[in-house]
Amino acid sequence: MASPISQSTPRAVIEHLVREQVYASMGLPLPAASKAPNALLVNISARHCHLTQAAVEALFGPGYQLTPMKGLYQNGQYAAKESITLIGPRSRIISNLRILGPCRDLNQVELAYTDAISLGFDIPVAMSGAIKGTPGCMLMGPHGYFQMDEGVIRAQPHVHMHPDDAAYYGVKHLDSMKLKVHGPLGMTFDNLVVRVDPSFKLEVHIDTDEGNACGLKPDTFCELTQ
Repeated sequence: MASPISQSTPRAVIEHLVREQVYASMGLPLPAASKAPNALLVNISARHCHLTQAAVEALFGPGYQLTPMKGLYQNGQYAAKESITLIGPRSRIISNLRILGPCRDLNQVELAYTDAISLGFDIPVAMSGAIKGTPGCMLMGPHGYFQMDEGVIRAQPHVHMHPDDAAYYGVKHLDSMKLKVHGPLGMTFDNLVVRVDPSFKLEVHIDTDEGNACGLKPDTFCELTQ
């Protein structure tokens, strides 16, 4: 049974569900592109950080717990009410760096390329968690400072998939795909890394630079190809 539609349901998901109902009511087969088990959602992931509980307590005080502000598309993930200040090379800063929860077992900051240039960082494109040898930074919160010795990256464009989606597209965990973005600034992103887990919903993450470059909007048609 399809999940109920709410005000927070992404447009791509609504269109996918409506298309299924319309074709079913007309007794017509779905077009090939519409037979995917789930709608493809492409989201821009703005700069943010993931923190351990120890880092949260260093920044906000002993025993402090993050406060969920807005749920994200992936189950159990949220943007926290709390934000911090990042201090980069040559004391350049970004204030109001959003924390995403819940807490993780490592500290990681994800920036776009223009963010990195502004701060004076030379950061690699890396998958989440692949932080060995990456630059570090200083974080500042209302309670104090926290030194990250490593963990500042530019996130590799990737797609979250449920195993049903992976079976439909014929891919497996850590395979690469292409994302074709249509429209006036249409382009294709190569080397989109596949991440498969039973808890995932079908969603592509690109950063703000990438989203601006292709002119991504809520109604932009996108498709995954091999």
